[in-house]
Amino acid sequence: MMEYAIAIAVAVLLLTGAFFAFAAALGILRLPDLYTRMHAASKAGTVGSGLLLFAAGIESAEPSVFARAVAGFVFFILTAPVAAHLLARAAHKTGYRLSAPSVRDDLLERKDC
Repeated sequence: MMEYAIAIAVAVLLLTGAFFAFAAALGILRLPDLYTRMHAASKAGTVGSGLLLFAAGIESAEPSVFARAVAGFVFFILTAPVAAHLLARAAHKTGYRLSAPSVRDDLLERKDC
């Protein structure tokens, strides 16, 4: 009975992680500018990869593999949003403009950017 519960949990994590990874890929293809594409890649990609790592860690049934999966997820959480922020800031400093549907650019008013 316990094996079925684990299998269902792994299946749900895999499907949800695959959905978020697909949403990130779709966002990269469909969103209008660099800033919104990076947002999709960093947020949805991090959640998708984290859920897939959790599924792999649970399915392995080994504590060392699960601990590595958790460490990988923490690494994603700490690095992906920071990297996206720094890339967006560098793009803004070099003059890459927002797309037309964007409402406002908060960094234009700041002098220290």
